[in-house]
Amino acid sequence: MKQRLLGTQGLPVSAIGLGCMGMSEFYGPLNEHESIATLHRALEKGITFLDTADMYGTGENELLLGKALSGKRDRVVLATKFGIVRSPDRDFRGVNGRPEYVRSACDASLRRLRTDRIDLYYQHRVDPQTPIEETVGALAELVREGKVRHIGLSEASAKTLRRAHRVHPVTALQSEYSLWSREVEEEILPTCRELGIGFVAYSPLGRGFLTGQIQSPDDFPEGDYRKFSPRFQGENFTKNLELVRGIMEMAKGKGCTPSQLALAWVLSRGTDIVPIPGTKKQSYLDDNIQALEVVLSREDLLRIDRLFPLHAASGERYPEAAMKTLDSTA
Repeated sequence: MKQRLLGTQGLPVSAIGLGCMGMSEFYGPLNEHESIATLHRALEKGITFLDTADMYGTGENELLLGKALSGKRDRVVLATKFGIVRSPDRDFRGVNGRPEYVRSACDASLRRLRTDRIDLYYQHRVDPQTPIEETVGALAELVREGKVRHIGLSEASAKTLRRAHRVHPVTALQSEYSLWSREVEEEILPTCRELGIGFVAYSPLGRGFLTGQIQSPDDFPEGDYRKFSPRFQGENFTKNLELVRGIMEMAKGKGCTPSQLALAWVLSRGTDIVPIPGTKKQSYLDDNIQALEVVLSREDLLRIDRLFPLHAASGERYPEAAMKTLDSTA
């Protein structure tokens, strides 16, 4: 497995990580046995970078990783997040970046993950009611105490990144980045590079849409949150499907899957970028790893730009309420 460094803080991770969210919520039926098998296969294949959050399944995803990594903790770079608050019945209660909450959330995550340190601890969403300096100050204390090795932000704006980085070095920014979500290229990604902050691309397969396997809204199983996502509804779905068909045709010509082509494109955007495609199935994991072998020529990249230019996708990334929590779009 190829390795990449996240930013100038020197955190080495596998060139492709594994997003674990869908193993516990949001993407239809769950299968703990298959999820754990997928995690173990990831380790066998050399994937060392695992991504979770305390709000995935309201803690259940962290519990799953704690169980799966028993006896294997030292083989992985473990990333988790805090800040999105949910009730026990999984209702969303807002965002919290207050220092006392940062500390309590960290301690709770450490217990669920069965570990004594978090390798990369992100603020999941920026709290507009708490100055970022206070939140990052609390994270810096956790670093000094050894509970956290590196800190990160998720969906933060360039302005917030600069303010945070002045308090304590930010190792990584995690934001959505894929062929149909390229907005970070305008200001956020250049700011990361200026400051020496690594970039972690979540949803690099467009929540599965760029795989080419979703051809109808009816393809989503019960309990799949994509049924309510603007990009998967009505005219937006139809327009976005046309974009994906161009990628499917190109992938066929290159002898790879659409997923591999989409991931290879993200990987080609710079060695400081690490995609974390999410899956709960071993077969999809194997397919994603093969993206590392796909070579894109200059002509390929120009063709992809024509097929999927900036702002090509129809519809917002999230429903209206969730969009309001994104500091990156402020």
